[in-house]
Amino acid sequence: MENLIELDKKHFIHPTSSIQDQQAKGAKLIVEKGEGVYLTDTKGDTYIDGMSSLWNVNIGHGRKELAEVAKQQMEKLAFSSTFSTFSHEPAIRLAKKIADLAPRNLNAVFFTSGGSESNDSAIKIARHYWKIQGQPERNKIVSLKRGYHGVAAGSTSATGIPQFWEMAGHMMTGFAHARTPYEIGTKQSIESIREVIEAEGPETIAAFLAEPVQGAGGVLIPPQDYFKEVRELCDAYGILFIADEVITGFGRTGTMFGIEHWQVEPDLMTFAKGVTSGYLPLGGVIVSDKVHDVLKEKSVGTLFHGFTYSGHPTAAAVALKNIEIIENEGLVENSRKMGEELLKGFQRIKGELNIVGEVRALGLLGAVELVEDPATNKRFSSDLGVAPRVIEALHERGVICRSVTYDQTDIICFSPPLVMDKAQVDTVIERLHDAILSVQQEISIKS
Repeated sequence: MENLIELDKKHFIHPTSSIQDQQAKGAKLIVEKGEGVYLTDTKGDTYIDGMSSLWNVNIGHGRKELAEVAKQQMEKLAFSSTFSTFSHEPAIRLAKKIADLAPRNLNAVFFTSGGSESNDSAIKIARHYWKIQGQPERNKIVSLKRGYHGVAAGSTSATGIPQFWEMAGHMMTGFAHARTPYEIGTKQSIESIREVIEAEGPETIAAFLAEPVQGAGGVLIPPQDYFKEVRELCDAYGILFIADEVITGFGRTGTMFGIEHWQVEPDLMTFAKGVTSGYLPLGGVIVSDKVHDVLKEKSVGTLFHGFTYSGHPTAAAVALKNIEIIENEGLVENSRKMGEELLKGFQRIKGELNIVGEVRALGLLGAVELVEDPATNKRFSSDLGVAPRVIEALHERGVICRSVTYDQTDIICFSPPLVMDKAQVDTVIERLHDAILSVQQEISIKS
C-alpha cells in the first residue's frame, strides 16, 4: 500500500487536483474494485459512490456484461480507423441507435473520445456550418456563466467558470458569457443572452451553447419555460442552439436526454459519459437534419476534423450494450423515481438543519446548498470552507460526493448510479444528515 502511494506521488499527475496536496498527503483514495453503487479501496473500506465517479457510471460498477462485450469485440476487431470513409458495424449501429433515442430531428452522429472533444467538435461544426454558407463572420459562441463544457481549447473558452481559465488563460477568442437564470431569473437571463448577442453583433454569432442542467456549476436546474425561450431567441436571431448533454444524457435526469424536460429540440447535441457508463471513453455530437443537410450539400472536400478514436469499434460495442441495459432494466424510470426520493430526503434535511438552504434534484442529479441564513440566502464566509468540510465528513461516513464553491457558494452535488435503490437512497440521506449536523455543530462551537 505504501509503495503505491509513493509511486502515485512520484509518477502520476492527477487531473483537477492539488499537486501540492497530493505530494503532502498522498492519494485520497486508491480504489481497487466497484460493484453497483459501491467502491472499495485497497484497505478494504467500502463507499457509496454518490457521484457515479464523474457523473458517468450510469449502470453502476462491475457490470460483467460490458466486459464480455468488450472482449468479444476486441477478439473480432479491436480497432479500425473511420477516417477517409472507412467504417465498421459497431459505429454504424451505435449511430443509428443514438439517432433513434435523440429528439426527432437529430439523426446524424459525429463520434469523439469524450465530452471536451464533443463540445470542441460542436463548436467547430457550428462555425463550419456558417462558413460553407458564405457567412464566415458567424464564428462566436455565446454560453452561460457557471456552465462547464470541458478543458480542450474551445470547450475551456466556452466554460463560464473563471477558475478553469486561470491555468493557461483563455485558449480561444470569440466566446462570450451571459448570466444564468439561477442568478437572476428566467426573464433576466434571456435578456442577458439577448444583450450579449446585440453587443457582439447577431451577424457574428454562430451558436448558443448550454447544459440542460449545469452540472459542475452546482447542479443548477433552469425554470420550466427557460429553454423554450432560449429556443425562440435563437430562432429569432438565426443562431444555432447546442445542448451539452455530456452529464445529462442517457437517463441521468429521469429522461433519456435532459433537454426533453423542456420539450425543445436543439440543432446540435453533445454527449459522452453515460453513453458507455465510463467503461470506455466515447463521446459525440448529434446534428439535426437542418445542419446535416447543409453539410451534405455544401461541405466540399475533406472535413479536416476527427480523432484517432472517433467511432472506436470496441467503445461502440460497449455503448450499444450499455444502452441496452439502460433500456431493459428501466434505469431511466428508476432515475426519475429515485430522484424523487432523493429530493424528499433533501427536503427533510432542510427542515431539520438550519444551515441548509435550497435543495434540488432532477432524476438522480441533485444538490444541497449550505448557507449561514436560509431566510436571506446569506452565504458563509469563504474562509470557513463549509462544503468541503461536509464532503470530508461524508467521506468519513462512507459516501463519496463533491462540492462546488465557485462564487463563494457552498454546494454539495450528487449524481449516483442509476441502479440505486430506495434503501441506498435512505442511507445516503441519513449519512448526509449526520455529516451536515457535525459540521453545523463544529461551526457553532467555533463561533
